[in-house]
Amino acid sequence: MPSKTPPSPPYDLAIAGGGLAGGLVALALARLRPELTIALIEAETHFGGNHIWSFFDSDVAAGHRWLVDPLISRHWDSYDVHFPKYSRKLNNGYNSIESKNLDRELRKRFPADALKTGQKVTRTEPGRVHLADGTEIVARAVLDVRGGGDISALETGWQKFCGQMLRLKTPHGIDRPIIMDATVEQIDGYRFVYCLPFSDTDIFVEDTYYADTAALDSAASHSRIAEYISSRGWTIESILSEEKGQLPVIYGGDFEAFWKDNQGVEARAGARAALIQPITSYSLPMAVRTAFLIAEMPEITQNPLDTMLRDLAKDHWRKGKFYRLLCAFLFLGAEPEKRYKTLEHSYGKSEPLLARFYAGNSTLMDKIRLLSGKPPISVSHAIWLLLKF
Repeated sequence: MPSKTPPSPPYDLAIAGGGLAGGLVALALARLRPELTIALIEAETHFGGNHIWSFFDSDVAAGHRWLVDPLISRHWDSYDVHFPKYSRKLNNGYNSIESKNLDRELRKRFPADALKTGQKVTRTEPGRVHLADGTEIVARAVLDVRGGGDISALETGWQKFCGQMLRLKTPHGIDRPIIMDATVEQIDGYRFVYCLPFSDTDIFVEDTYYADTAALDSAASHSRIAEYISSRGWTIESILSEEKGQLPVIYGGDFEAFWKDNQGVEARAGARAALIQPITSYSLPMAVRTAFLIAEMPEITQNPLDTMLRDLAKDHWRKGKFYRLLCAFLFLGAEPEKRYKTLEHSYGKSEPLLARFYAGNSTLMDKIRLLSGKPPISVSHAIWLLLKF
């Protein structure tokens, strides 16, 4: 066992995890609570990992946009979807953030001693963060926003993806994102291609699956991306970067068991608290909301922080029941090669309904409309799932 060094000087808040959720909390506090001393602890050498995060304009309240606006790499006024039955342009603005922007803003706004990279957290407890090298960080309050955690108590499918930022030899001719191109061959569940045009010749292309397992064949995905590029008549000049991931898509489970299975402080956020959009696994909208809730607390100490965030997670789980039902329709009700019909059905609804849907603010009438019409799954499966959930 390595010998322990004396605890570091105490901070007002220690944030275990320097991804999107932890980074946004830190940035919100830097502006709204500059008197507080913050320790942001990340296992990697930079914050945010290797990701592109995206969100719709309707996902973030106007009064909260100042938090994310400096991070945005590109904004588009609209986006497209393509399904076998139809293609559609939707006029909800769309934004993408490259993780390097989060790292840049954190280093701009915090002193070096607040940003602790290359330090893996092994355990959190009230007032202390334990690191792999045996040292401890002491704080008045601790927030755990490390990704992952034990999800064995949850019922999930998987959204898995491989993406490449490509530079093409000639302009691609796309002026807005393609959020879903489901006209591609359906493999391993619901498959679609996602395209973000960052410049006339630079485009991010992602091969995405809603599948039953998290197994990801990167080589096969890269090959399918190359086939997609060729089918559009484009030629790759170079691959600028790559990313991949496997995100749980939650359609059921025991929230209380999930919470107990993940030890440490009760103050949790991000994926560690299941604060994600159940259908898309988008985490940014809830991460923004959480950051403001924390920053607006009268006093950030452990017990109030624990209570507030556990209540937030429980409320989000309760409100997500309808979306988990739709996920169950997708994963349990439809044959894998026909799962695309669930999204094809949903995307035929009105633009305001879809905006509320992605923001997790669906009204009762929205829910009725999403379930109306010819079911994209068999009636017997639909009735069974409605009774189950």
